[in-house]
Amino acid sequence: MVDEPTFRIEGLDHVAIEVADLDAAERWYAEVLGLERAIPEWDPPRVMAGGGGGVALFPVDGDSVEPLPGMNHIAFRVDRASFDAARERLPERGVELRFSDHGQSHSVYFEDPDGHRLELTTYEV
Repeated sequence: MVDEPTFRIEGLDHVAIEVADLDAAERWYAEVLGLERAIPEWDPPRVMAGGGGGVALFPVDGDSVEPLPGMNHIAFRVDRASFDAARERLPERGVELRFSDHGQSHSVYFEDPDGHRLELTTYEV
């Protein structure tokens, strides 16, 4: 039997990623995904957030934690209307999408300018 933890996770807060250009990454996450700068007194990291979670952007040569073996993707949950709008608007911004039907959810996968794989997913199928 597994012991219950003494704390409870509420949800994803952020994913820390390293980027080649902080300004360009901040613009991209704001303009393409609609995330807003949170905690502006931190620089770096530049925390881009929306809907209770987000990403912390660190410069590749900055003061970040030692790199781990890798990251598969960062997933953002959206409602159906936002999912459909993203499928229409992201390609207009030059973003190549890959759709996947997971049965209980639909997802589109794409990359940010630094090659990080991102996912938008909806459970409203």
